[in-house]
Amino acid sequence: MADRHEYESLLEDDEDDEDVSRHLSPLCDPTHLLHRILVLLFMCFLGFGSYFCYDNPAALQTQVIQDMSLNTASFMQLYSWYSWPNVFLCFLFGFLLDRVFGIRLGTIIFSLFVLVGQVGTTQGHTHVCGLFSIGGESLAVAQNTYVVNWFKGKELNLVFGLQLSMARLGSTVNMNVIGWVYGRIQAMLGSAGHTTLGVTLMIAASTCLFSLICALILGFLDRRAERILHKEQGRTGEVIKLTDVKDFPVSLWLVFIICVAYYVAIFPFIGLGQVFFIEKFAFTTVQARAINSIVYIISAPASPLLGFVVDRTGRNVLWVMLAVVSLAHTLTLLAFTFWNPWIAMCLLGLSYSLLACALWPMVAFVVPEHQLGTAYGFMQSIQNLGLALMSMAAGSILDLKGYLFLEVFFIACLCLALLAVVLLYLPYSRVSITSVLRGRAEPVGLSASQI
Repeated sequence: MADRHEYESLLEDDEDDEDVSRHLSPLCDPTHLLHRILVLLFMCFLGFGSYFCYDNPAALQTQVIQDMSLNTASFMQLYSWYSWPNVFLCFLFGFLLDRVFGIRLGTIIFSLFVLVGQVGTTQGHTHVCGLFSIGGESLAVAQNTYVVNWFKGKELNLVFGLQLSMARLGSTVNMNVIGWVYGRIQAMLGSAGHTTLGVTLMIAASTCLFSLICALILGFLDRRAERILHKEQGRTGEVIKLTDVKDFPVSLWLVFIICVAYYVAIFPFIGLGQVFFIEKFAFTTVQARAINSIVYIISAPASPLLGFVVDRTGRNVLWVMLAVVSLAHTLTLLAFTFWNPWIAMCLLGLSYSLLACALWPMVAFVVPEHQLGTAYGFMQSIQNLGLALMSMAAGSILDLKGYLFLEVFFIACLCLALLAVVLLYLPYSRVSITSVLRGRAEPVGLSASQI
């Protein structure tokens, strides 16, 4: 009788939802595609301020060094202050997102961190760069969680591709605009200096304010959708605990390995690529800069298109394998041949786009909703740790052995990623490590259509 009563109550809830949807316009109906597109618009701009301001030092490198009387080593510490705190704090704030803040409040707090950190930097308080970095990376975790909550089972891979496009758009706009803004401020004030730099960075901070406004609007829309669709009734009431990490399925740890092994092969290469193309292919500085940036130029339009393809076909693991193999092939061409490097770099851009829209959604397939923030935070943390350590290792290998050994090192990292992808096909990849040790291994997570 209890089951019968519960079934009838669920039917009544469905009828209520249909009745509500019937009286709402498509733009205001949380179940309609038009409303999801509206929400997606605010989601995409959620991290725009962070992406835009992250590249301020690179776009204004000469001005920052001159106006703040820095040497190159001190200048590079700006990026160190960004990376190292996130090795530990992304996981912590991802856990707090699940356990304490909730997605709406957490997103607003992290957006506020980004804004305060950027404004503080404009006043010369460089120690608050850490606050900007904590907010930026944690905001990315919150953004991923929002995307899964709204688009899982619908256009998830496409939306992750769009997010990558927005990240690249923020960087591209910054590189092309912020130097011009500095020049205009310099002309108005009559000279360069720390005041000109501060005003320029304060103008850049307006993008962070815009992202905070998007976080507030998104929180309102999410709360409204929760109320209309009665999402509270569908929740299990489970709460994340730190000890739950040990019960993460093996497949999630394999996703983490793929993430680190892939990104440590691509980002350090791009960071060191300009000199590589000058030395090996006798490119000019302008040509080397152009070919090195083609990866991000391609990824902006390619990411959502490839995400759409993955959504239509499924088989995320197969697409991830294709991305890993294509990057390994690209680096092999660059290392051992003198073929036209433009072809290889275009392939690299497509590979980078494909992995982003196929790999990151897989986290949502292997962990329950109440653990999403923690899982994405952990993924972000180990990615930052891997990049921080491997960037130093890549620099040492380059100094001691040269570019050929460095390329072989990157290919070895991709072999590790490929091994992890192959292991995802095994049944035991879908259980937790502790359940295997206890002899209670029941496959969960990735379905046949996702493999």
